[in-house]
Order: sequence, then C-alpha cells, then structure tokens
Amino acid sequence: MTAFRKPQVALTSKAAPFVIRAERAVDVATREALLDASFGEDRHDRTCQRLRDGRAPATGLALSAMREGKLVGTVRLWHVSAGGRPALVLGPLAVDPACRELGIGAALMQQALAAARARGHAAVILLGDAPYYARFGFSGEKTGALVLPGPFERDRLLAIEFADGALDGADGMIIPTGAALPKRRVLRALQAHAA
Repeated sequence: MTAFRKPQVALTSKAAPFVIRAERAVDVATREALLDASFGEDRHDRTCQRLRDGRAPATGLALSAMREGKLVGTVRLWHVSAGGRPALVLGPLAVDPACRELGIGAALMQQALAAARARGHAAVILLGDAPYYARFGFSGEKTGALVLPGPFERDRLLAIEFADGALDGADGMIIPTGAALPKRRVLRALQAHAA
C-alpha cells in the first residue's frame, strides 16, 4: 500500500495571517492615513462624520486588524439615538487595498457585530452598499423613516437588529449620543489629521 504524502504548500506573503484586536492609541496615525487613502481626505465632510465628530467610539467597539505588525484594517461603532431608539452606527470600515482579498473586512464586520451583540446593544445602523452588507444581515427594512444630519442616499441607510423590534417605529433624525472626547483629544486628532 502506498502512503499518501501530504502536499507541500508554499506560503506567500499574501497568505500571512491577520489578527483583530482592540484599537490602541498607537493605531491612531496609521488608522487616519488608512481612512484618508480609502475614503479621500474630504471624508471629514461626509454626513456620517457628523455622528462621530468630537465623540468617543462605543466602549470595546473600536477594532484594528493587524498583519505582520502593521495595521491593515479598522472599524468602529458609535452610540446614537435613531429617532429616539438607542442604537449604534458602524463606520468607517476600511481595509488596506493590498489586503482586500484576505477577508479582513468580513472578519472585522463579524467581530464588531458579535462584540456589539455580546455587550447588549439592540441594533446597528450604517450607511453603505446594500449588496455587501446584506450578507451580514443588514437591510433597509427598518430605516425608511430615519434621516441623517445631512445628505445621504436612502437605499444605503441599512440596519440590523439583535433584539426583535429594536427599531420598530424608529422615526426621525439619527443623532450622536456617545461620550464626548476630552477637548485635548479632539485637538490632538485634528492636529494629527492636519500633519
């Protein structure tokens, strides 16, 4: 009987694993550069940024993807009131273009949603491409009566509920409710972005 040999697999740098961990203060400059590269330097002028300006992300819900010691992905969630209903807003989600075929974005989404659910949050809202986010359970079913503080495309306002009915009857403006950043952190963030 001939013994089968396990085939040798040559690992390339593209096959290098990544890990997802809590965001750290040392990630800030690299995260900001990644977000600028992904969304353009005008990203601070976008509507969803109004929900994040001067606010801290929800506790435990700012994640970084690391690969070979380098930050290659990021996602954050933020406290909001969705027409009077407590919820989170997810975003921005960004992955280094050189790593987009490795499943990092999906892994960040899955871990962020699992962490939000585990922390007892009832719903997450985002502004994004419905075909991409539908695979994570997002839809526009409960967002039809919600609005953002600025222009947006209605079909891109999506939500997922972890608790049935969490967004039932949600009507009106989505507004930030998260903890305000200390003024010195806001100034540092603005200075880091300007550099």
